[in-house]
Amino acid sequence: MPTEPARREPLEAILLVGGYGTRLRPLTLASPKHLLPTAGVPFLAHQFAKAAQAGITHVVLATSYRAEMFAERFGDGSGLGLEITDVHEEEPLGTGGAIRNAAKGLRCGPDDPVVIFNGDVLSGHDIAAQLDTHRKADAAVTLHLVEVPDPARFGCVPLDAAGRVTAFLEKTPDPVTNRINAGCYVFRRSVIDEIPPDRVVSVERETFPGFIASGQVLMGFVDTAYWLDVGTPETFVQGSCDLVLGRLASAALPAPCGEALVLDGAVVAPDARLSGGTVVGARAVVGRGAQVEGSVLFDDVRIAAGAFVRRSAIGKGARIGGGVVVDAAVIGDGAVIAEGNELRAGVRVWPGVTLGPTSVRFSTDV
Repeated sequence: MPTEPARREPLEAILLVGGYGTRLRPLTLASPKHLLPTAGVPFLAHQFAKAAQAGITHVVLATSYRAEMFAERFGDGSGLGLEITDVHEEEPLGTGGAIRNAAKGLRCGPDDPVVIFNGDVLSGHDIAAQLDTHRKADAAVTLHLVEVPDPARFGCVPLDAAGRVTAFLEKTPDPVTNRINAGCYVFRRSVIDEIPPDRVVSVERETFPGFIASGQVLMGFVDTAYWLDVGTPETFVQGSCDLVLGRLASAALPAPCGEALVLDGAVVAPDARLSGGTVVGARAVVGRGAQVEGSVLFDDVRIAAGAFVRRSAIGKGARIGGGVVVDAAVIGDGAVIAEGNELRAGVRVWPGVTLGPTSVRFSTDV
């Protein structure tokens, strides 16, 4: 069972949401990746819910790309039981630089803990237990670590017998550990001020190695709960489906789920088949005999009769013609895929593009 948050002074957090989401294009051409619909709500809603459950009351959003859209969607946070403060960075500053810049929005004392969330991660790990580890060790920083089958694709983080971080090792063919940095940190507030201001800083390559070299205590908190970096189309779709299927709990889910989540105003033909954690967005239509497996259909999508969609993301207002196959692909907002097309294995279609005849009849036949 998750550790109950200790009764202490209100907690603060920094949530890093400044990235451009280039790996998720074309979905992120019109929206920050952190606002993409994930299991029926913006991705960030799941992180806000997790923060609130951990006892965090004030979140500083470190924004950059399309910063105004966060305020439009979440306002001051009162609807979420949080207070949200936006701190903008004019130019990308790296993870360390973004943390340093966002710290101007914090109010806590120098010895208080500050939780840092990476805006790309879905995690079920126990934040209260991570905080407990941090406090007991009187650490400068405590890092959430996860164990992965193939650490060679990541930078790995070895620990000593007491759980202290001893190094940060970049990608190597012979990793010394299968534990990697999972992207959630607890910083002592005063330590954030040791990060150089107003320039690009990498926490993995500069900040954390520098702290270790100076003798500061960096602790590793290893948790085997669900963890996923949702920075690619494949993992974005997987994360949404996992939430719908209940593989990760989230208080932000808009309704009880199962094999699929169908949002308000959507119409699904009686003989259409939805499975694998599929989301059908608001006002979307899925036609007669269509099959949608493990996919995310944004609002106002039209899937025509007999179409087959699997492991794909279909952008807002896009139309998929009768009998079309879309398998492990990304379709941009407003794109039209006419009958006779098969899109597979990582194909990406940009917003507004039409594949097929310029005049297309769509029969959803619901």
